[in-house]
Amino acid sequence: MAGEEGPTTGSGLFELDAVVVGQPKRSRWRRYVGPALAVSTVQGTPLAWVTYTDDTYSVLTTTSGESIVRIEQFGPAKFRFTDAADREVGTAGARGFAKTRQLRLQTEQGRRLFLTRPGLLHVEWHLTETDPDGGPAPEILGRVTVSTIDSWIGLQQYVVEMGPRLDASERRTVVASVVCLHLLRRPPGASTAPA
Repeated sequence: MAGEEGPTTGSGLFELDAVVVGQPKRSRWRRYVGPALAVSTVQGTPLAWVTYTDDTYSVLTTTSGESIVRIEQFGPAKFRFTDAADREVGTAGARGFAKTRQLRLQTEQGRRLFLTRPGLLHVEWHLTETDPDGGPAPEILGRVTVSTIDSWIGLQQYVVEMGPRLDASERRTVVASVVCLHLLRRPPGASTAPA
């Protein structure tokens, strides 16, 4: 599931096997005014930016400014994804007290996926088609691994690996859900300590 050199268009972003979603590095001494998150290849080539328009909306755009996905947050842990034509292309939501333990996803075609962290101390989430808590261990379709890239400021980075059983529209839902995961772990305006 290694990443390849990335294309420059939004649709090509979702053909990659792996991308990195993370907070851009910034000066410790000056107020940061850039995008909230950057999406890049594993090798570091920038592909897209995520900006927060307000407390409800986030927008994923290519580095050239083309809108790819708009993420709307309903309540504390429910999200809806729309494309540039304002069509719904997926959803994500969490339930329960530990909202960063599992996200339930639905793709544009209606496929249900689960992004689940095996335990609260794990740094890796598993993408599966069935709920891991509901029976035998399901096949892992992808992984999201989080790390801290600047411990002083507390910047987070998510490596998103996606298997060949996911098409481009499903990968779009997974990448958008990682943005949601970041919002749940560190909401805009919250302290720098991750949940």
